Amino acid sequence: MADLREPDITQRQERILVRVVEEYVATGAPVGSKTLVQRSDLPVSSSTVRNDLAVLEELGLLTHPHTSAGRVPTDLGYRYFVDRVLESLEPRPQGGFALDLSRVRTEVDSALRGTTEALAEVTHLLALVSAPPLETATVRHVEVLVLQPQVIMVVVITSSGGVTKRLVSLEEPVDSGLAEWAREYLNERVAGLQLGTRVLRACFEDPELSARECDFLAELQPAFTEALEAGDEMLYVGGTAGVLDEFGAAELRGYRRLLEVLEQRAAMLDLMRVSLASKRPFVRVGSEFQDPDLANVSLVGAPYGLQHRNLGAVTLLGPIRMDYVKAIDAVRGASRDLSRFVEELYED
Repeated sequence: MADLREPDITQRQERILVRVVEEYVATGAPVGSKTLVQRSDLPVSSSTVRNDLAVLEELGLLTHPHTSAGRVPTDLGYRYFVDRVLESLEPRPQGGFALDLSRVRTEVDSALRGTTEALAEVTHLLALVSAPPLETATVRHVEVLVLQPQVIMVVVITSSGGVTKRLVSLEEPVDSGLAEWAREYLNERVAGLQLGTRVLRACFEDPELSARECDFLAELQPAFTEALEAGDEMLYVGGTAGVLDEFGAAELRGYRRLLEVLEQRAAMLDLMRVSLASKRPFVRVGSEFQDPDLANVSLVGAPYGLQHRNLGAVTLLGPIRMDYVKAIDAVRGASRDLSRFVEELYED
């Protein structure tokens, strides 16, 4: 990972750098002093701007293609710009991107899919959302079905959208009344509890239950263990086709590598865990990735979750020449709305 420590520059040079980044992001063309004077409110001459551009280039914040007199940002220049944007953020996102999660009700799975689709559509970038760890999922509904005289099926549906089915074969014919009692008891006592918690396990060992009821529940309990072990951490992806339009011809290698990384879910999840210990948005720019083939790619993200704990991250991936202000605003808005959504489902 590259060391992108920021050099000291004057306020005017910072304003010039910001304008170069904004112009280059908007047009994709190298930015010259004449353009900066015409399109900014800097009360200085073109020669002064040229001198400052030269200083910014010497400091490694800008560079210029050999065929053009204009400048383009370096990774360090983008990093400087992004840090200024992050420093100026309000404590809470105001307006901007907003999710409509009213239709998904209690299904985290649907909420996360909807988030990736909405983010990709608005930003034209690659949207990724990591699901909450499986152990934080809560039981949403339980079914106990008698399939044959001595065979029952236990169905456990979780708040993350997961469905686990387990067949249980018994030595004696099943009392349909006992099966119905178990269904009602579990939905009354277990629904809303997190998988793997001591409180959930205690529901199967209630001293007020009869020996017959306890024995029957003991046959059903492994279904809840299987629900906890049902799968690995999920990663939801949206916009893989649309983001292709945002990459220039010289950046397509980075896009191809990005798709390869996507196929390695664990590697992508590692990229998204950069700052999950913090509540603040985070950005990784080009050479900050350990993979040199991702040098033309940037990641913008924000964690979501409960007040005391992050559950996952909302991220956007795209070319290093992206609209960082719009991307940061989008992930912050999505993070805010997803956090509100999961706070209603997960116990604090």
